[in-house]
Amino acid sequence: MISKLLLRDDAPEPVEVVDGRSRAVVDAVLPIVDGGRFAVKRTLGERVRVTAHVFTDGHDVPRVMLQWWKDGDAHCHELPMKLRYNDEWHAEFTPPVIGRYHYTVVAWVDAFESWRHELERRVDEDDIRLAARTGAQEIEAAAERARGEEREGLANWAQALRQGAASEGDGAMEVGMLKALALDDDLAAVAARHPDRHLESRFAAELPLVVDRERARFSTWYELFPRSASSTPGVHGSFRDVEERLPLIASMGFDVLYMPPIHPIGRIQRKGRNNALAAEAGDVGSPWAIGAAEGGHKSILPELGTPEDFRHLVTAASRMGIDIAMDIAFQCAPDHPYVKEHPAWFRWRPDNTVQYAENPPKKYQDIYPFHFESDDWQGLWLELKSVFDHWIGEGVTVFRVDNPHTKSFAFWEWAITEVKREHPEVIFLAEAFTRPKVMHRLAKLGYTQSYTYFTWRNTKEELTAYFTELNQAPGKDYFRPNVWPNTPDILHAALQTGEEPVFRVRLVLAATLAANYGLYGPAYELLEHAPRGPSSEEYLDSEKYQLRHWDWSADAGLRPFITRINQIRRAHDALQWDHSLRFLDIDNDQLIAYMKTSPDESRAVVTVVNLDPRNTQSGWVHLEPDDIGVARDRPFQMHDLLTDQRFVWRGTHHYIELDPRRMPAHVMAVRRRVRDERDFDYYA
Repeated sequence: MISKLLLRDDAPEPVEVVDGRSRAVVDAVLPIVDGGRFAVKRTLGERVRVTAHVFTDGHDVPRVMLQWWKDGDAHCHELPMKLRYNDEWHAEFTPPVIGRYHYTVVAWVDAFESWRHELERRVDEDDIRLAARTGAQEIEAAAERARGEEREGLANWAQALRQGAASEGDGAMEVGMLKALALDDDLAAVAARHPDRHLESRFAAELPLVVDRERARFSTWYELFPRSASSTPGVHGSFRDVEERLPLIASMGFDVLYMPPIHPIGRIQRKGRNNALAAEAGDVGSPWAIGAAEGGHKSILPELGTPEDFRHLVTAASRMGIDIAMDIAFQCAPDHPYVKEHPAWFRWRPDNTVQYAENPPKKYQDIYPFHFESDDWQGLWLELKSVFDHWIGEGVTVFRVDNPHTKSFAFWEWAITEVKREHPEVIFLAEAFTRPKVMHRLAKLGYTQSYTYFTWRNTKEELTAYFTELNQAPGKDYFRPNVWPNTPDILHAALQTGEEPVFRVRLVLAATLAANYGLYGPAYELLEHAPRGPSSEEYLDSEKYQLRHWDWSADAGLRPFITRINQIRRAHDALQWDHSLRFLDIDNDQLIAYMKTSPDESRAVVTVVNLDPRNTQSGWVHLEPDDIGVARDRPFQMHDLLTDQRFVWRGTHHYIELDPRRMPAHVMAVRRRVRDERDFDYYA
């Protein structure tokens, strides 16, 4: 095939044309992230819906195929795409296993289908007879590409058309019969299986796709400090103590247990209580100041237990359906072994000291960042990846990564890709409270889930705008939000009042707006609310710097309420997905209303929340019956899953009244009125 260069007037570079006779145009393929530079994300069992914009010049008919394959496969799967409207072609596929895939679209001008399309519109006898002879040529060509019985059948069809197209003589047909023979659907289906594709066009990119396990899409996280898990005040907790907490955590409905770093804690420049610069005797330091004489990122703080104890905890949690999430903080205490063994991995100042971490006005004298511009950057990369490899070998498949936006983006793309190539089940959560474009870049580079700004979105306007943004393309195809009402670092001003309705409201919002959410406990359920100082988002007596003793009884604080919320999430698949979220109009700015539907749109959950923690608020919410599959003249029941109240609604506008002291929210499943075989009405 001859290649040539076609020079455009407006192009500084020549455009290479493989074959100028290829007339089908694959103009766009969706979903796509940055032109195919980064992967679209889905979870196992989720359908990948692909849209292609395909057309050709003139009135000929293009044929369009979706191709997809898993990394390493020798052959691709191919599906025909169907035209819907406006040159948009659609197809979908469901990847069978987790891992990395690719997909693209190919198209060609289908001479056979174009002939049938033209013949359908012809009415003149001479035109029909001539067209039949043209069709015979196309069918004969298809027969040459076929084998066995199909080849013989197509050849016989072509011969019958030639004979029938004659105006007189043996075999000549009445024009109506001839046209019917030419347009026979069964025979056309055989011919369609043997197309002429030598002039097909191919989309410019093979688009990457990452398929994760379901927990990447739907998860419920609980964070605790293992050193504060002891039942005895003042006694350092251990993995065995955490194991004793597992039944309670499982009963509350959490499926990911996240622990801050479990490594040896540095003694040099150790921080004291409430982040004091000078530690006193007995101060345990910050778990994020990683490394001491006992070891570094692959070692365990002796007070927590042994590697065998850790493996026992991971196994016990797995039996209860809980993943242990490990905190990966790529930074070192001054006495971390890396500092002496690999001084080139750190940035040294003119006074021969290592530059410690700073985020002015905050200073972290107990933490040394890695220097990613080191001359030994390759050795640094390999060692840091080996940290993931080590803990995966210990049974960990979920990692919460501390401040990934302060490390090399190139490193993350390489490390995550390599880890997931070997272990596609691994989930990475990016703890990056930073600028939006940076957060999105980390998600594109491979992070499975991402922290969000939810903690600082409190008004109806803020929440509506933010979650609408999160559920729009292209971000929705790669950015999976994980929302937290609090963290060990963030005690928002709204929670500092200690009012129970505020804690309930923020929990309901997190658990129903997002499919992935988490909370830092037991601080949250026990309404911990004292800040370290005025205008501070730090907890007073934070367990980041000291041991704490908590009430672990099942009915303490908000634990029954949290349990109910998580039961609702598990029972209603509408709440296990993000992208069906739709906000509903309600005529009170202190009330926010929204709806989510199941993937097949057969089930819906409507949530209404009173954002005012002190006063009863009321209003009228607008819900179209058509949007929930109910006829406009039929009643339907709204079942409040929090209180078990049931309301019968009809029409489009519905009255809401919420007293925050009783219950600040409705989480309502739609029950449609149906009639059974005995002619009784009931709600299902």
